[in-house]
Amino acid sequence: MKLVSIPNAVLLTSNIANYSALIRERQTPIVVTTTITLGYDAPWKLVYDTMIAAAEATSYLLKEPRPCVWQTSLDDFYVSYQLRAATLHPEVLGEICSELHQNLQDYCNQAGIEIMSPHYGAMRDGNQSTIPANYLPKNYRIPEWHIPSNWPPSPDQTSPREPGNH
Repeated sequence: MKLVSIPNAVLLTSNIANYSALIRERQTPIVVTTTITLGYDAPWKLVYDTMIAAAEATSYLLKEPRPCVWQTSLDDFYVSYQLRAATLHPEVLGEICSELHQNLQDYCNQAGIEIMSPHYGAMRDGNQSTIPANYLPKNYRIPEWHIPSNWPPSPDQTSPREPGNH
């Protein structure tokens, strides 16, 4: 049990949600959210199914209302997927989030979905997958680099910039 002290000024100027009272008095669940970003090569229907399965396998998350996935942004290198699931146990929210993240990693790896950031993804060109080896097919081979045979271009293949044409 924790004793929480909230200054009067905060009470007067802020909104405070008492999750335990909502659950105790109305059986109103709270929503747990987490976001992962995946490259555009991941099929969104597979992503939805995988994230929902990971949530359904997580302790203390409710089956009803069913977990759902929202695409919250389409960025330059990736799509943001937000998972939303309900719980009646805010007292173990840290444990719920930790187990949910573990399940997301495991379920994505099992489905062949690679979780990566655009900084890492932008530097890749067919090198070793970051999916743990025990999830990869037995016949997996590291793809070769694909560098054009005329790379780098010779000076006569590029045109210098003329003043004013930037």
